[in-house]
Amino acid sequence: MKTNFYVDGFNLYYRAVKGTPFKWLDLLAFCQRLTPSHTVNRIRYFTARIAPRPGNLRGPQRQQTYIRALETIPNLQIHYGQFRPRTKTRPLATPIPGLPSYVRINDTKEKGTDVNLATCLLVDGFNHDYEQAVVVSNDSDFALPINVVRDQLAIPVGVVNPNVDRKRSAPNELTSAATFVRRLRETTQRNTQFLPTLRDGRGLINKPSSW
Repeated sequence: MKTNFYVDGFNLYYRAVKGTPFKWLDLLAFCQRLTPSHTVNRIRYFTARIAPRPGNLRGPQRQQTYIRALETIPNLQIHYGQFRPRTKTRPLATPIPGLPSYVRINDTKEKGTDVNLATCLLVDGFNHDYEQAVVVSNDSDFALPINVVRDQLAIPVGVVNPNVDRKRSAPNELTSAATFVRRLRETTQRNTQFLPTLRDGRGLINKPSSW
């Protein structure tokens, strides 16, 4: 069965690989392992370029290295949203009498990646680009587009819940909308890593030493 994968990059990172040695994830091997009897037709990876932050000044460099590694996968496309920095005013949970009860904070908001994923899932479905779709995310915002593809286009859509913690199941909205739901296992990540060194048209790509 011709299968397309739609990978919510930040959801996968924060739910599955952050704090683990499995950040150097080969998404083609990853998708093949999730659906071993199907053909991986296309992988769409949704992310946004991060900016240096205190305590993570080299984060953008590591991200760009990983993106170069992903770009060596022929049937993978990367779709970018963006981070928008802004200042917010928020009330203190326990204000101190005589002192201001509000504080101003610097915040960064990810924009566009969810809309991009939902749009590509629907457009590809209407264009008959796949016989089955798999969404790698546990974001309940994807329930409606998944339901549209499943019910109106009669195409099965699976969800891979990236929470490796068995106590954290997929939201009910996703479970109801999807044709099937699977939980990501740590062994899948462990066994689907890129080689430490890859090569593209610009030269060698080395796995970040801190990974």
